[in-house]
Amino acid sequence: MASTRKGSVVKRKRAPKAISSGTIFPGLWPSMGSWSTSLFNNGWLQEPFTGAWQRNISTPGDRASSPLAFSAVNCCVTGIASDIGKLRPKLMREDSEGIWTEIQASPFAPVLDTPNSYQNRIQFLESWILSKLLYGNTYIGLERDDRGSPGAGVVRTMHVLDPMRVRPLITSDGTVYYQLYPDRLPNIQEEIIVPASEIIHDRMEALWHPLIGVSPLYACAATVGLGNSIQSNSQTFFANASQPGGMLTAPGRISDDTAARLKTTFEERFSGVNIGRLFVAGDGLEFKPFALTAEASQLVDQLKWSVEDVARAFHYPAYKLDSTKVPPYSGNNIRETLALQYLSDCLQKHIESIELLLERGLSLPSGQHVELDTDILTRMDTAAMYTAITEGIQGGWLAPNEGRNRANLRKVSGGDTPYMQQQNFPLAALASQTPQASAQAAARALEDFAFSEMQEAMLA
Repeated sequence: MASTRKGSVVKRKRAPKAISSGTIFPGLWPSMGSWSTSLFNNGWLQEPFTGAWQRNISTPGDRASSPLAFSAVNCCVTGIASDIGKLRPKLMREDSEGIWTEIQASPFAPVLDTPNSYQNRIQFLESWILSKLLYGNTYIGLERDDRGSPGAGVVRTMHVLDPMRVRPLITSDGTVYYQLYPDRLPNIQEEIIVPASEIIHDRMEALWHPLIGVSPLYACAATVGLGNSIQSNSQTFFANASQPGGMLTAPGRISDDTAARLKTTFEERFSGVNIGRLFVAGDGLEFKPFALTAEASQLVDQLKWSVEDVARAFHYPAYKLDSTKVPPYSGNNIRETLALQYLSDCLQKHIESIELLLERGLSLPSGQHVELDTDILTRMDTAAMYTAITEGIQGGWLAPNEGRNRANLRKVSGGDTPYMQQQNFPLAALASQTPQASAQAAARALEDFAFSEMQEAMLA
């Protein structure tokens, strides 16, 4: 066991005796099959060392075989991560009327805006979601202020840990710990074990064990391999000017030396940069290509299916990958409808999970929680926004200044009170009145209406 600097992610702690590698998740990783072996042990998701792909190093972690080299996976992962990264975390407090308002000054707020020294809040949330989608698990190391009161125990720094350097542990009584391996960025110098209170663990669906999330890549691994193969083969196919390999045939018997000479001559004169030159076959020689054309092999259709299958695995809208897949919604604000559907079907679970985990990890007091502002995703166009604000004000449930605030306009004097037409009456009050009283009330309402019309005419 070792300790790190003061205030670091973890403190010096002694490992519980009940923890041993032989009792932790026995048989869990092997049950995931060869895919997990390739994903976690052979660097399928990342290159074996920085710059490996630029040097064309042929390894299991080679860029061409990585799922991120398939454009559909890259788009799904980065699209979801960037959209959630846009959402500003807000620290909210519930007042006596049950209304949640943002807290402008709080010791818990700074870490939400600046999680650490090398990431802003957008980069931090993107890293959070990228780790979750690619590896199925996100581990956040917490650095607390232990310099005494006030503020003792308040989280000052959060680090998205390398998921390949973290392992959940379980003691014999069910207590959860996390084993952290050396990682320079969060300043973990040596292997160390920390309690679950110092780690925020977000995970995808836990198919085999409650502490182990499984990446959506598990559902589309074969499809990703197919897509990468199609792209690689197509690149080679079109690099050869769509001229596949073939064979030269002669009407009679030829010697091995003659066959080798013809092969060498043909490859030198009609391959690479010489593709497309005129070939004159004498002595009855005939060239026969033996590969199917792109149309015959239906590569385009297979590639489209691969893209759709990846989108299904990530619950990502297909129209974001293919503009021809936009649903035929009716109405004027199709963009808002699609945004709400995307938020509900794809993003909402990630968002609410982040909110709950931050609330628990930061140890917020009762009556406070973290909220990611989703208005940026569902923001209406200007005309639709003004129409909705106007209807809210005229309906009497929205004050003019509240509407102006939504339109990013300053308050006006007298605009803090909702308004309602005077002639509106409760149905219960109308039902309890006699016919004569109802007629008198209707007459008064008509007089009030006529008076208001006259005032407006005079002002005009």
